[in-house]
Formats: sequence, C-alpha cells, structure tokens
Amino acid sequence: MTQKRPFGLPSARLVAIAAVAGILAGGVAVYVKQAGSGNAVASADAAACAGSVERAQALSPAIRGEVAALVPVDEPRKIANLAFKDASGADTSLAAFAGKPVLINLWATWCVPCREEMPALNNLQKAMGGEDFQVLAINIDTPNAGDKPKAFLEEIGVDSLGLYRDSSMGVFNSMKKEGLAFGLPVTVLVDEKGCLLGSMNGPAAWDSDDAKALVTAAVSPPTT
Repeated sequence: MTQKRPFGLPSARLVAIAAVAGILAGGVAVYVKQAGSGNAVASADAAACAGSVERAQALSPAIRGEVAALVPVDEPRKIANLAFKDASGADTSLAAFAGKPVLINLWATWCVPCREEMPALNNLQKAMGGEDFQVLAINIDTPNAGDKPKAFLEEIGVDSLGLYRDSSMGVFNSMKKEGLAFGLPVTVLVDEKGCLLGSMNGPAAWDSDDAKALVTAAVSPPTT
C-alpha cells in the first residue's frame, strides 16, 4: 500500500512539480489557464445538482492527510460533455458510469507525477471499485504516442483501471474551461449524477487510508 505521498513532498510542492514536468515535456500550452474560464461555472445545472454542495461540505472531515488538497465544490456544478474512447477505441463518456460516484483522473505518459500515482489509483480501484464506486483514469497523450500508454500500464502492472483515452485533449480542455484543471495530473470526484463534489490538481496517494476514507464518505453520504 502506498502510505506516503509520492516523492515524500508536501502537496503544494507536488503541484509545482506537476506543472514544471509538463512544461519540460513541451506541454506549456496545457498549463496556461484561459482568462475567464471560471465563467463556465455559471452554466452548471443547479436543479440537477441540488444538494451536491451540502454533500461536498459533508466530506470535509475526510478531506485530510494524503487527500487534504481536494477542494470541495461551493456551488452546484454538473460535469458534462466528457467524451473519450475505451480500450477498444469505441466512443464512450462519463454518462456510461452514471449511478455511482466516480473519481476521474487525467494523466499522460510524459507527466512524471502522473506515472508515479498510477499504481495507487489501480490499488484504489481494486480495493473499492465496483457497483458503488469507480476510478476512471483517462489518458490524454496525443495520437502520435501510439501504444505507449497501453505499454506503460502493462509494464507497471496496472490491471484494474482499463485504458481510456482522449487524444484530442477535449476532456482536459473542458475541465480547464470549468476552472478545474491547470496541469497534470488533475482529479475530480463526482457523484452518481455526474455532479461535482471536489477537485484536486497534483498527485496523491490514492490507495492510502485517507483516500479510502474519502471514498467511503462519498459513497455513503450522511442521511438527513
């Protein structure tokens, strides 16, 4: 089990490393947040996500330790239009995972912090994935990467996540417009309706006890 934070560094420095890694890899454009992108928040479907803010705030006691960098949502926001490819190359979307909370993680083979946290995400899916929860890791390598993402996952023994890809980077750009992503890795937690609960930029020890406690809280929200 990965009990310590990748690289043994505080979250703030991890985020900085993630950004620098992207720049050195030639991904400068990825890390430039468009001015005014936060305006997209206004388009969220408040009716569809009624109660999501209260649910997110109820997660606060579990947002600690290895997952302390998660930022809970402060207004109803629907994460929509996330389309990508499955392992066979067929079109799919976030809607295919409706009915359970989903931890969406965007990664690329050129992003060193992303590569470091993949085994932890795999372990979290093994431990908690199923009918009530899903880890959805989406690779955003460009088309010229070929089979590199698949080979990388096989090389490090990631066998529970599946290979989902978006070589157009449309998923990342959508999150960037929502003000949720400024670098890689980026992770967002949504409820069973696809409503945002929280987001995090930078890597985390996703198979830690702290992460599992957060998932447990998201899967079993307090009753009122």
